[in-house]
Amino acid sequence: MVLQHRYARLLVAGRRLSAWQHGNRSTSLLRSYHATSARLGTAASNQTVANAEKYTLNTYARPSLVLSHGKGSYLYDTDGKEYLDFTAGISVVALGHSHPAVTAAVTEQASQLIHCSNLYHNQWAPRLASEIVEATIAAYPQGMQGIYAATASGRSPARVFFSNSGTEANEGALKFARKYGKLVAESGVLGKGTSEALRGDPNLKCGIVSFTGGFHGRSMGALSVTANPKYQKPFTPLIPGVQTAKYNDTGEIGAFIDERTCAVIVEPIQGEGGIHAAQVEFLRALRRRCDQVGALLIYDEIQCGLGRSGKLWAHQLYPEDCSPDMLTMAKPLANGIPIGAILVSDKVAEEIKVGEHGTTFGGNPLACRVGCTVMEHIAQPEFLEHVQAAGQVLDQELKQALAPFMGSTVVELRGTGLLRGIQFSSDPTPVIDRARDHGLLLVGAGGNTVRLVPPLNTRLADIKRGAAIIADCVTQ
Repeated sequence: MVLQHRYARLLVAGRRLSAWQHGNRSTSLLRSYHATSARLGTAASNQTVANAEKYTLNTYARPSLVLSHGKGSYLYDTDGKEYLDFTAGISVVALGHSHPAVTAAVTEQASQLIHCSNLYHNQWAPRLASEIVEATIAAYPQGMQGIYAATASGRSPARVFFSNSGTEANEGALKFARKYGKLVAESGVLGKGTSEALRGDPNLKCGIVSFTGGFHGRSMGALSVTANPKYQKPFTPLIPGVQTAKYNDTGEIGAFIDERTCAVIVEPIQGEGGIHAAQVEFLRALRRRCDQVGALLIYDEIQCGLGRSGKLWAHQLYPEDCSPDMLTMAKPLANGIPIGAILVSDKVAEEIKVGEHGTTFGGNPLACRVGCTVMEHIAQPEFLEHVQAAGQVLDQELKQALAPFMGSTVVELRGTGLLRGIQFSSDPTPVIDRARDHGLLLVGAGGNTVRLVPPLNTRLADIKRGAAIIADCVTQ
């Protein structure tokens, strides 16, 4: 107990040292802090791991290290060891750890108003919604369809619903699509024979199509459109009406997406599935087919969106005739404060009425204020230019360093911006473990792939350092 109290005091002292300039890790005070931490940390970290095993539900496979704090692109454990972070909390901490603007927003807002529910307005939710909509439109002026479609009344072409996570955002999008599908069925716009059948039972237009390799969450609706037996099998039966088509296969689209389909959900760039980008013709065909049968096209940009691809949204890498009707987001939106959101087109927004969806915590002033801070950074052209440049440097460094292993140990390098993947010929867990031992944190993905998702403002020198560590770990 005495050791724990001493360690707690040490952590408080360490936090007081966090006022050093963002990214500066070389002060003598910081070195002294880490040295003292190393002496006391092992016992405390062992106790933390023991408590986790004893009291928390065992749903994660984790190494025994315990992280205590971070700064910029670096994390530190309770033994004082430093790690270059190429996980960013799984694509979450876009601005890095302990970013001063984020810290200031959290501190000030926490002292004013954290939560008031959606019984009342707060000043930050509408502001963040407007920043998301306006930044999206400004970043893609050629957009004409879906969330970009002009409205006759001059209303905003898109609106936002706030949730608490990406899974909740996807659940909400699927729910909205189910209602929209009924309205299309009742309208009789799909041809005489089909319209008569659907008007007789509008519930028939309830089908949802997702794709192989996709990941959309772990609650029952989101899990049902996540075509991975590892995640799905223990929890079957799942929700009915879901079909899985092959990603990037345009030949299957007509067979799977028909007049009974209400929604198609897809990631423009798959993250969990192994960093696979959709082909232009695939997204174009999805958009065209959805229009033909009155279905909604949903882009899950929870991982690939908000600057990760080098564009504000990954779909903005594609032509304007690939635009979605709904777009879901979460991970980096508040730099680690839980938040999610659905960006919906006007034609969808007009059909969702008061009381048909809701949330207790979604849109709370704390998360939305931090979200505004994040958007103010990510939406800047210079910020996105840095992501593009850093992604190019990472790609070049990896290609050069891993060239001797291509075609044998390494199968392929994939990705864009700072959403990168290295596919190995076998399980890459030993590489991930060796990298951690060498002070680099990595995360896996599907298909024997290592995912590289550092904070979006990571310095180029640290990008190169991370690539060099990876190369050393592959060599061993």
